[in-house]
Amino acid sequence: MRKLLDEKLARFEELERQMNDPEILADSNRLAAVAREHGSLAKLCVKYRRFKKLNEEIEEAKNLLEGDDPEMRELAEAELPDLREEREQHWNELLDMTIGGEDANRSRCIMEIHAGTGGEEAALFARDLFEMYRHYCESKRWKVEIMSMSASEMGGFKEITLGVDGEGCYRELQFESGGHRVQRVPETEAKGRIHTSAATVAVMAEPEDVEIELKESDYRIDRFCASGPGGQHVNKTASAIRLTHYETGLVVSCQDEKSQIKNLAKALRVLKTRLYELKRSQEQAKRSQERMSKLGSGDRSERIRTYNFPENRVTDHRIGLTLYKLDVILAGDLSPVVDALLDYERQELRSSFGTIE
Repeated sequence: MRKLLDEKLARFEELERQMNDPEILADSNRLAAVAREHGSLAKLCVKYRRFKKLNEEIEEAKNLLEGDDPEMRELAEAELPDLREEREQHWNELLDMTIGGEDANRSRCIMEIHAGTGGEEAALFARDLFEMYRHYCESKRWKVEIMSMSASEMGGFKEITLGVDGEGCYRELQFESGGHRVQRVPETEAKGRIHTSAATVAVMAEPEDVEIELKESDYRIDRFCASGPGGQHVNKTASAIRLTHYETGLVVSCQDEKSQIKNLAKALRVLKTRLYELKRSQEQAKRSQERMSKLGSGDRSERIRTYNFPENRVTDHRIGLTLYKLDVILAGDLSPVVDALLDYERQELRSSFGTIE
């Protein structure tokens, strides 16, 4: 954790230098990206700077205790308890702020929801998840933007991609990555039998422009006419965009805006986020010695949660949490689940990195 905090502080100080660089000051887009990243790190890094300063002051006080000056020894003895108490408080706050690892303080993320097994019922469940997350984001006053979507015949979603913007959004939503299972009686089921279907969710931290270099020569742009369910044309102009990244083969499509320029901008955001996630996953895979956590593994095939309608029950399988308030949670009150997941990770961090000496 210390290594992570030191890396964050080094990046923060580099961004401070960049914000005074004449070349960057002359480029408003680049300056905005630098300022945004600097702002996202400020709270954590300012606190960590103070924590390091407290460590230095405590060491100085300890040295005074071993000195020959009685007055200085008395002064150090009086100051040490307050310094240690303040350091303990800062350490606990730093632990809370680093839940989720290196991207914990990102203020923007991309969320993808894909219907899984279960056909039309799975698509309807994907829409239920979308509505749940949308209402939760609204309650947190986070901005939600639909980046792309593919609707099903009955009004569900085969897949939908969202952009979320707001302080703490990635820290709280990252644990939603994985497989979600629903058990309920579909409206189309005449005999009242309970069906099981699934959807997968992926939450990815969105990088700043300065973190992922993407040149026009790195990808191919295909332009086509947007269309809706059943092939019905939404418009007759080639406003829809498909990007194909040459090196990785990643493909991103966006057709929800009538403007080709807006669709391209959204598609580029999603592509950069996927590239960042791929890069991050590859780096993490190389760190075989890194602690493996039950939470936030990002394994999208793993079943993380079950939504049982007949019992009005939600079960998060990672931490053994069961709540009999499915209706409330699907309405957007996801806090009981999110808070429990954050608390679990907080306790894991404290048991692993609890020492501050």
